[in-house]
This record gives sequence, C-alpha cells and structure tokens, in this order.
Amino acid sequence: LLSEADKIEILLVGMGRDLRPLPAALRAALKAAGIASDPMSTGAAVRTYNVLLAEERAVAAALIAVD
Repeated sequence: LLSEADKIEILLVGMGRDLRPLPAALRAALKAAGIASDPMSTGAAVRTYNVLLAEERAVAAALIAVD
C-alpha cells in the first residue's frame, strides 16, 4: 500500500461489523505517505468505495469480510 501511495488519496478500512480505531503506527504511516484513512463498518466502506470510484477518486480499500 505504501509503495503505491502516490496513486492513493484515501484508504477506506472496512472493520467488519464493529468500528475499531486503526493502530496509531498505521495511521502515522498513512499520514506520512499522504493517504487519508477512514475506518468504518465493512458495508459502509464498500458503499463509499463505489461512490468514490464512480467519482474517479484515487481510492483503495482494505476490507474484513462479514457474513
């Protein structure tokens, strides 16, 4: 992810059903690379990803699967 930082504006992190904060070290690394991060439930992350992709934004997603 960090090696592709110049191609990513925002990283959506789907945390499953429960929202959890990203580890401080990861938040710091992403910020240093110029990537905004937004943890949210996986369903919300998928919907937001689709909207941002349709807007041709530089978006990436890391998703934890849910049933």
